[in-house]
Amino acid sequence: MSSALRSLAKLDFCYLTTKGRKSGKRRTIEIWFAAGGKPRTLYLLSGGRDSSDWVKNIRRDPRVTLKLGDERFSGRARILDKGEEDARARRLLAAKYEGWSDGRALSGWARTSLPVAIDLEV
Repeated sequence: MSSALRSLAKLDFCYLTTKGRKSGKRRTIEIWFAAGGKPRTLYLLSGGRDSSDWVKNIRRDPRVTLKLGDERFSGRARILDKGEEDARARRLLAAKYEGWSDGRALSGWARTSLPVAIDLEV
């Protein structure tokens, strides 16, 4: 991860823009995110799982835009399957927003939300 992206990763939230699956219009939400693990990859959790509109939108078209501070990045979203990257995403977000650390149980939010990776085109 570049030093510029590393400093942006400390921000509290980002703005995720997807293409509306029905309207084709750009839809933007404010959402928590975490960086770590893979370079140029950010992680999000959908508390609404598959019922969140932004998740439905990326299932139709995974191309997204992320705004971090004053910087905009294009990227491609991936719904994570159970496995190492899924677990990493949950731990990173729980650590950033809930003070989670190794040896502690994950919260319900961190355990049950749908993990999504955004691979940035930088």
